[in-house]
Amino acid sequence: MNYALIIAGGSGNRMGQDIPKQFMHVDNCPIIIHTLLAFQRHPDIDGIAVVCLDGWQTVLQSYANQFSVTKLKWIFMGGDNGQHSIRNGVYGLKENGVNDDDLVLVHDAVRPLLSQDIISSNIATCKKYGYAITGIKCREAILESEDGFSTRTSIPRDKLIRTQTPQTFRLKNLVAAHEEAKEKGITNSVASCTLMAELGGREMHIVPGSEKNIKVTTVEDLEILKALMHVHKESWLK
Repeated sequence: MNYALIIAGGSGNRMGQDIPKQFMHVDNCPIIIHTLLAFQRHPDIDGIAVVCLDGWQTVLQSYANQFSVTKLKWIFMGGDNGQHSIRNGVYGLKENGVNDDDLVLVHDAVRPLLSQDIISSNIATCKKYGYAITGIKCREAILESEDGFSTRTSIPRDKLIRTQTPQTFRLKNLVAAHEEAKEKGITNSVASCTLMAELGGREMHIVPGSEKNIKVTTVEDLEILKALMHVHKESWLK
């Protein structure tokens, strides 16, 4: 079985709006529902769980009903940070009978343009290798700065990967990672892939992502998202 675990526990302070960014509307539909529908449409996704900002659970369920997200099975409470929210979702799946060998696709609620191909590739890669991390090669020149205003150091981009979500694991491996993190005092890793890297000893395989798989964090991102949702590939392009 393959389950999507959608992380929507953040308050979206960087967006600076009156409601959490995952519940803002684009084309008369909340961003989080656009995200859920990507998994709803995929034939190999058996169920969806959402880790939701406290106080918004009823709103989320109402929207899911309105937009016929029938695969939504569980809503878990968000945590103090991203790692805590993911842990709440992982433990929630375990407690609700998801099997150790079932696949869990951990995905940001505010990446609504996730393609069906990326979902398929995550599932296939995780089944083959045990881990799947969506990412794209870095194309920009990278500089290192201590203060954000000045720099003297560049970082070779050839080996750099910009990670996205989903990031896919067997449930037992996620549970084991979060248990080990508690033992080692790791409490604020920014993503599942960084947690695995901090713990060490886990070879993660990269699934090609997309520049369209944008994460909505700022108002500028929201403007880009709206543009991407209304652009279509020209017929003459290969």
